[in-house]
Amino acid sequence: MTRNIRYAASARVRTAFTFNVHRMRWKLAHAALLAGLSGGVLAADHSQHELAPTVITGVAPAASVTVVTDPKIPRQPVPASDAGDYLQTIPGFSAVRGGGSNADPVFRGMFGSRLNLLSNGGVMLGACPSRMDSPSSYITPQNFDSLTVIKGPQTVLWGPGASAATILFEREPENFTELGGRVDASLLAGSEGRFDSAIDAATGSSQGYLRLLANHSTSNDYQDGNGDDVHSQWEKWSSDLVLGWTPTADTLVELTVGTGDGETAYAGRGMDGTQFERQSLALRVAQENLGEVLQKVEARVYYNYADHVMDNYTLRQPNPNDVMMPMRNPMATNVDRRTLGGRLASTWQWGAYELVTGVDAQTNEHRKRSGMGIDTYRDASWVKDAEFSQYGVFGELTRRLEGESRIISGLRADRVSVTDERAQLCNMMGMACRVNPTAEDKRSDTLGSGFLRYEHALASLPATAYVGLGHSQRFPDYWELFSAANQVGKPTAYETVEPEKTTQLDVGLQYRSGPVEAWVSAYAGEVRDYILFSYGPGANPLHTISWVNNIDARIAGAELGGSYKLTDNWKADASLAYAWGENTTDERAMPQIPPLEARFGLGYERGNWSAAGLWRVVAAQTRVAEMQGNVTSKDFDESSGFGVLSLNAAYRVSKNFKLSAGVDNLLDKAYSEHLNQAGNAGVGMSASERINEPGRSLWARMDVSF
Repeated sequence: MTRNIRYAASARVRTAFTFNVHRMRWKLAHAALLAGLSGGVLAADHSQHELAPTVITGVAPAASVTVVTDPKIPRQPVPASDAGDYLQTIPGFSAVRGGGSNADPVFRGMFGSRLNLLSNGGVMLGACPSRMDSPSSYITPQNFDSLTVIKGPQTVLWGPGASAATILFEREPENFTELGGRVDASLLAGSEGRFDSAIDAATGSSQGYLRLLANHSTSNDYQDGNGDDVHSQWEKWSSDLVLGWTPTADTLVELTVGTGDGETAYAGRGMDGTQFERQSLALRVAQENLGEVLQKVEARVYYNYADHVMDNYTLRQPNPNDVMMPMRNPMATNVDRRTLGGRLASTWQWGAYELVTGVDAQTNEHRKRSGMGIDTYRDASWVKDAEFSQYGVFGELTRRLEGESRIISGLRADRVSVTDERAQLCNMMGMACRVNPTAEDKRSDTLGSGFLRYEHALASLPATAYVGLGHSQRFPDYWELFSAANQVGKPTAYETVEPEKTTQLDVGLQYRSGPVEAWVSAYAGEVRDYILFSYGPGANPLHTISWVNNIDARIAGAELGGSYKLTDNWKADASLAYAWGENTTDERAMPQIPPLEARFGLGYERGNWSAAGLWRVVAAQTRVAEMQGNVTSKDFDESSGFGVLSLNAAYRVSKNFKLSAGVDNLLDKAYSEHLNQAGNAGVGMSASERINEPGRSLWARMDVSF
C-alpha cells in the first residue's frame, strides 16, 4: 500500500510554522549530535550524565497512590510508539487497540476523559468523534523526563474529572552551571520494518538553555502468531523546541514550540488515521523561595491544535463492488480541535502545613468537514459543531505528622459549559441531515471534587499504609455528547446525558526492608450516572450505531507487586492487577473490564552487562456484558487467557554508549487482548473478531549520550 504520510511539504500542512519546523528538525538534530560527538560546545560533564545498563521490566509505586518513572528508559516489550503503549508497562493499565499504534489507554477498566492526561501541564485533546486520535496518540513518551500516575480521585491540582487517574508527562528544566551541553540519541530497528530514531539535545549556561527534541518512528503491517498479516502500519514524527531563561537560581521562564504528524492503519475500523497534525505552544513562568511562607508561584499558558484526517483510501483500497463492505466508496472526514488553557498556582508553607492553591481554565472548539471521493473534503467548508469552556479553583493541603505520617486533603470547584453549534444533525459523512432541536443551546454545570487521605508510617514494620476517600464529578466530553447516533424521534445525547459522579475508597501498603520490596493498592467505588455507550445495527445492517445513557455502577479491584534481590546480581519481581465492575442499573457486568493479569520478571546485572526476562500471564475473561438481542456494550464475547514470554539484554560499551536487544513474544504465541475489537468494519475481519497482537518480534537499540 502507498505510504502517503503528509509531511510539511505536502498540501495538508497549512501553516508556515509547521513547514519551517519540519524542514529544520533533522538538520538541527544532526547538527547538535555532531557537535556533541566532536567535543565542541556540547562537551558536558560525563560524570553526571551516563547511561544506565538495564532494560526495565516493571514499575513500582513511588509513594502511596503515586507512580513515578522515567519514560526515557527502555522497557520490555519493544519501546513504545505512543503514550498508550507505554502506560501498559504499569500494573493496572491496559488499552483499546485497533492496530499497531495509537492505543487508547485504560486504567482499572476506565478510559476516555476519566483519565486526565497532561503533557507539560497542558491538555492535548483529540478531535475524532470515535477516539481514533485519543490524547495519548499525540504524546511521544521519550520526549519527556518523567511520568507520574496518581491513582483514583486523589488529587485536585490538575483539572476536573480525573475519576480513574491523573497522568502527567513532564519535562524538567535544564540545569547548566556553566556553558556546556549534552546530547542523547537513539536508533532502534526491529521486525516488520520497525525503525525509530530520536534525539534530545540541549545547550546552555547558568542564564538559560536551548533544548531540541525530535523523533521519527515507522513500522509496516505486523504478522500475528499465526503468520497472518494485520493491517497496522504507521509512520509518525514529532519535534519540540524549548527555550529557557534562568536569570536567577529561583527564576524560570520557559517557552516551548512543538509540531508533529503521522498516519496509522487500523484493522478494527472502517477508516485509517492518515493525518495526526499537532501544533503546540506553551509558556511557563516560575519563581521559588519568595519568602518564609510563600514558597513558589507558577503560571502556565498553553495552546494545542489537533488536525486529524481519517479516510478509507490512503492506506487501504475501497471496493465499490463489495456489497458486504460498509464503506465501499472513497470517503474522508477531517476534524480539528483548538485548545487554549492556563493555570496559576502558588505554594505556601508554615510549620507542618503546606498548601497548594490556584485557578485553572480551558476553552476548546471542535470543527469538522467531510467529502465523498478522494480528497474532496479539502474543498468543503469547516463547520464548528461544539465549544467547551471550564474555569476551576483548587486547593490541596498537607499536614505533616510525627515520623513519615501525613494527612492530605483537597477541594476544587469547576464551572463547565458547552454550546451545541450544530445547525443540523447528520451522519459521519454529512448526509441524512435534519434540523437540530438544540442548535445554539448552552449547557452549564458547577461541579465539585475533593479527597481526604491519611498516610501512616507503621512503627512495627518498615512500611507505610494509606487510606483515602475521594469524590469526582465529571462533565460529559465531546465523544459522549456529540458522537452518538442521532435517531429520529429520540432526544440527543446532548439533551439527556448527565455528569458522572464517582466516590471511591483507596487503600494500600508499601513495605521496604533489605532486599525485599512489596506493595499493594486496592480500591472500591460507586459511580452514579456512569456514562455508558451501547451499540447496535442501524438502518443499514452493515453499519453499527451507538447511543449513550446514564447508569449506576460499582467498581473494585487491586494492584500488587514486589521485588526480591536474590543476590548482588540477580533480582526477581512480580505484579498482579485485577479490576471488577458491576452495572447495578441493569444487574449485569460492566463492559470492557480487563481480565486478571500477572507479570513475572527476572533480571541479571553485572558490570556493564544486564539481561532480563518478562513472562506476562493474562487470565481468560468470562465475566462480560453479554449481548442482549442485537445490542451490546463493546463486550462481544468472552476472551481466552494467554501467556507471553519476552527477553532482552543490554551491554554498556562505555558510560556514553549502550547496545540493547530483545525478542518479544519469544514463543510466537497467537493471542488477542480482551479489549482488542475489530467490529464489523475491520480489514479482512469478521464481526466481533478480535485483533491479534504481533507474533515473535526482534528489536535492537543503540543509545548514545554525551
